[in-house]
Amino acid sequence: PGSWWLKIFVLAAHRRLEGGFCPHPSTMAGKNKRIIVLFDVDGTLTEPRKVVSPETVEYLKALREKICVGVVGGSDLVKQKEQLGDSPNMFDYCFSENGLLAYKDGVKIGETSLVGHLGEANLKRVINWALHYIADLDIPIKRGTFVEFRQGMLNLSPIGRNCSREERNEFEKFDLANDIRKTMVAKMREEFADLNLTYSIGGQISFDCFPSGWDKTYCLRYLPEGDYDEIHFFGDKTFEGGNDFEIYTCERTIGHSVEDADPMTTLKQLAELFGLPAPAKLTPPDAH
Repeated sequence: PGSWWLKIFVLAAHRRLEGGFCPHPSTMAGKNKRIIVLFDVDGTLTEPRKVVSPETVEYLKALREKICVGVVGGSDLVKQKEQLGDSPNMFDYCFSENGLLAYKDGVKIGETSLVGHLGEANLKRVINWALHYIADLDIPIKRGTFVEFRQGMLNLSPIGRNCSREERNEFEKFDLANDIRKTMVAKMREEFADLNLTYSIGGQISFDCFPSGWDKTYCLRYLPEGDYDEIHFFGDKTFEGGNDFEIYTCERTIGHSVEDADPMTTLKQLAELFGLPAPAKLTPPDAH
């Protein structure tokens, strides 16, 4: 891992000293299959819960000709496809639910189940507690789908996933001011200490609950250490407690934070790193 950081440091130093572009190994002719870039979805490739721009799709297609690319999202594959399109075939690797469902070159290579790991009794414990807690929670509005069961995790939303875009934005502001999700997570850590669960706050209205070790680093088991010289990761929730934190800080990856959750920022960082020019602008989500 140290050699990776040295490469990035030397690259930055050359740019500062020479004022020009220092070519990354990926800029050489042909595809460098020993470098892979993994992307989060919301706030990295798309605006939260919005559809990817056509410019970003074209950029990723061009980048894939130079290096390997992959996507690792927390949502299930259905939601991922709603935002990205045919993600299993758009990327060399496609990971949904943090890699609990894994595809390589469009072919499924792995699937893991939460039920099989926790058992029905413990799963009911968690779901029942969460529903009781949310029922007693005093927040401005509530809608529906407070607990969403996924292949490898539970997604818990105090306001409910059926809220509108405007309600989602308002809840995010309320949550930032009142720590609704952080408080619920803290109480669940106490209540279910025996289950060794991890809680990861992501997006605007919810957080994920899953067995420890099933965060986004789970996907790395499909990327053998001997196959890659560099594994880059781009994500926006890279702070501690965010759902990109573990993979962002993992010793196997080179982390890049998209702090403003703007897909254009992602493309500009990629342009600096790999020498592939970013588009001048992205089509607004509501226009495509």
